[in-house]
Amino acid sequence: QVQLVESGGGSVQAGGSLRLSCAASGRVFANYAMGWFRQAPGKEREYVGSINRSGDSTYYTASVQGRFTISRDNAKNTGDLQMNSLKPDDTAVYYCALRNPGARAVTSTASYDYWGQGTQVTVSS
Repeated sequence: QVQLVESGGGSVQAGGSLRLSCAASGRVFANYAMGWFRQAPGKEREYVGSINRSGDSTYYTASVQGRFTISRDNAKNTGDLQMNSLKPDDTAVYYCALRNPGARAVTSTASYDYWGQGTQVTVSS
């Protein structure tokens, strides 16, 4: 069993930056690709981006491309989401998750086996 704990959420003005971290328990973190999702009030959870197991390949949804950066440190069992040029539309609860190794649908929540508890990000205009 893997447990994920996010940290780093908070409130920021539009144009500002935040860095979210995801800490994983256990020694299996490196076996999983990691994704970040977000869920705004009244909306479905949506894919933000992901990083492969080795950390040398990332993929982002179009709305955050060029503003958000995902990284990971397998030696420390941690992953980060650096968010720059934040917009009010980025306001949501953000979740990190680990993807089932056999899953192919990178952007689908159903492909992810383990989830953190979420951390709130609020961007004011």
